[in-house]
Formats: sequence, C-alpha cells, structure tokens
Amino acid sequence: MQPASTAPHFHTPAGLIIGRVDGPVVRATGIRYALAARFCPPESQPPATVPIYATAPAPACPQLADPRVDQVLGELFAALRFDEDCLRLSITRPADYRAGETLPVIVWVHGGSYVSGAGDLAIYDPAVWVAEQRVVFVAVTYRLGLFGFLGSGSTPPNLGLLDLLEALRWVQRNIAAFGGDPALVTMFGHSSGADAIAQLMLVPEAPGLFRRVMLHSAPLGLTRGRQRMLRAMSQAVGEIPTTASTDEVLARESAVVKAARWQGLKSGMPFGPQYGAAPLPPETEIEASWAAVAPHIDVLIGATAEETRFFAVIDPTFNWLQRLPLAGGRLVRLLTEATSRRIYLDPARAFAEQQVRAGGRAYRFLLTYQPPGSPFGAAHVVDLPLLLGTQASWAATPLLGQANWEEFDAAGRQLRQLWADFARTGIMPAKITIPGVLEVAQT
Repeated sequence: MQPASTAPHFHTPAGLIIGRVDGPVVRATGIRYALAARFCPPESQPPATVPIYATAPAPACPQLADPRVDQVLGELFAALRFDEDCLRLSITRPADYRAGETLPVIVWVHGGSYVSGAGDLAIYDPAVWVAEQRVVFVAVTYRLGLFGFLGSGSTPPNLGLLDLLEALRWVQRNIAAFGGDPALVTMFGHSSGADAIAQLMLVPEAPGLFRRVMLHSAPLGLTRGRQRMLRAMSQAVGEIPTTASTDEVLARESAVVKAARWQGLKSGMPFGPQYGAAPLPPETEIEASWAAVAPHIDVLIGATAEETRFFAVIDPTFNWLQRLPLAGGRLVRLLTEATSRRIYLDPARAFAEQQVRAGGRAYRFLLTYQPPGSPFGAAHVVDLPLLLGTQASWAATPLLGQANWEEFDAAGRQLRQLWADFARTGIMPAKITIPGVLEVAQT
C-alpha cells in the first residue's frame, strides 16, 4: 500500500478520499455511497469527518453460488468478500489526469439476473478502457435477490433500484473531484444491469442523473406481465424473521426460485424490478413516463447474435437435447434463435424505436463475433471482454475459445473508442461495421 502522504487525495463533498495509483490508472475503491438496514431503503451518508481510505474492493452482496455459471466464468469472487453492507462504488481514472481536465463519466451496473455478480469483479476491470480513452469509470455494487428485488409482507420491492439511484446522486455530488463531468454521465449495463438502467429511465429524476445509456443484452422480453409469478414467489418466501442470518435469507431465496420455476420464460429471471412500487410507475403508465424522459437521454442498445446459446451450453436440458440423434442439434439451434429474439433482440429493436418515437436518439448494435474453438459462439457475455477486463482475467473462462488475444483486443480497441465517443457526444456514425465483430446503425 502506498504511504498516505503520497497516495492520491480527493477532496469531495463526501469527505477526504484517499486512493491509490495502479499503473496507468488511479483507483478509489469500495467507497460507501449509502447505508441501508436489511430490507430498508438506502439512506445517503453525511460527510465523513475522517479520511476515507478507498483501497479495498467493494464487497459483493451475499448470493447463492451457481455451479453452471462458475464452470464458465471461473472463480469470480476469489478476491472479494460478501457483506450485506455492500452499497459501495469504485472509481477509476487516468493516472496522467491533467488539472482542470473534465472527463466523461461511465457508471457500470453489473448483470447476473438480479441475483449474482458484483461491481469489482476482475473480469470487469476498466483500467484499459480508462487509460486508453480517458474516461472516469464508476463501478456500482448494489443489493440483489431477496435483499434487493422481491419484497414480501413488510419488505418493499425495488430496493436494488433505490440503491442505484443513491449511487447516481452520490456521483452527481462528488464526481467532479475526480475529474469527471457530472453533466456527462453515461450509464453502462449488461444483462440485468442493462434492464435496471432501462427501468431507471422511467424515473422523472433520471435526466438530472445521467445523460446517456449503453444497454448490453438487456432481457427486456421478460420484464412485463410478471404479477402471477411474483405472487407465487411472495407466497414462497413468507415473512423473514428479523433475526434471520444471511444464510437463512439465502435459503429462502432458493425456495423462491423453485416457486417461480413453472412460469415460462420469465422464470429464467424471476427477480427484478416491480412496476407500481417506488421508484417505478404502474405498468399501465410506462409509455407516458418514457415519453417525458426519452428526449433528454441518448440510447445505445444491442445484443449478441446468439444470446441464449450461453445458457444452452451450460444447461443440462439443452445438453440432453443436443445429443438426440438426427434432430437434436437443429432443435437446439432453433430454440436458441427463437429465445434470443424473444428475450433480447426483438425487445431491443422495439426499445430503440420507442425511444425515437418519444423524441429521443437511439442507436442499435449487434455483436456477431464468434470466438474460434468456443462452444458459445456469439453468446451472452462474449461482448464484455472487448470492453472490460484483461487477458489474464478472462483466461480462466472458455468463452473466448482459441481466440488470439492481440487480434481480439484490436477489435476491442475499436469498440472502446466508439463507446467512449458516444459517452462524450451522444452521436455515432449512422452505420458502422467491424467485419465479423459488430454492426451499429441509427434507429
């Protein structure tokens, strides 16, 4: 650890924050942006009266392990601890920041079906993007699963969304001290993280908190008409005693997931935001809420060409179908194509079109890259290493197969440039093609 006298100091409204230099970037990690008792809304914190040493990663929200995902993404949490006190964020900026420079801000919301993940996982390391494109990157960790996204009895739903709003308010108050421009905040999310951002666009306060969004693989086809499933889940969880341990809460979560199992495609992501509960409008008022906010927020939205192939590879049922003689492989391909369109691709197109009808600006992308030697093809998650992480952090996963990292990273550099330019200006060329990797078009 660097001596406090030489470590970077940031004088912010939240207090004096002490970070660390890490090669080409400066990091200030694990900063508390709010505090929340279990099953209670978050509360912003008064300014600290002693220095905040921001040198440890944010803890992850307690969560159940998923062996199927672990076999693909490796030991994701090896360097992190789990703690209900997880309302933290981590900031990365270029080490060669020049005094007076004002940089665009990217706020990262991780995915994981609203039940898993954390902002500071190694595969989400933004250092290359930050140093290369001169942006300030904020990774947010928030409450998941039963801790953040169901609500039952006296427990309010949407706590995880309320966490994200508190993080954005913290950014507005404090990011200028790190060289970031609070008027140039772009939210960037993957999977459920992208879905959460799409829901936050319905909040009247949104235009004062962020200017642009970059939505990767948002499962927007699963977000409406969830009432029957939510009733089954709430019945399964019942009232959780105030004395319940973290492990006891997680055990209830497992029972809740089983209760949702027979609810069709939506059971693939049973947890998530609920309309009609703060901060979201009722489901019948979504379009009106969107129309009020859309002209003030630029949108970049898209997906990979074979989103659900990720789940087809790791799911035992799909593996069984794949082995059926003659028709097995074709059946899995057809199911993958149909579910990718239903959950991700068609809703992304509809989202972009609705954004434009409401008076906003929208671009839509399709990531077509298929790593050589990988069973996943252009599947869910394969887009992330083009933007985040390092060769070392992704090496433990089979997602990239036998891809040559230098060639892959050259494509990533183009993508990082395009996405950073969008964060700076909200404008992209009307049509972009990176052969074999990416297609972008204005809606």
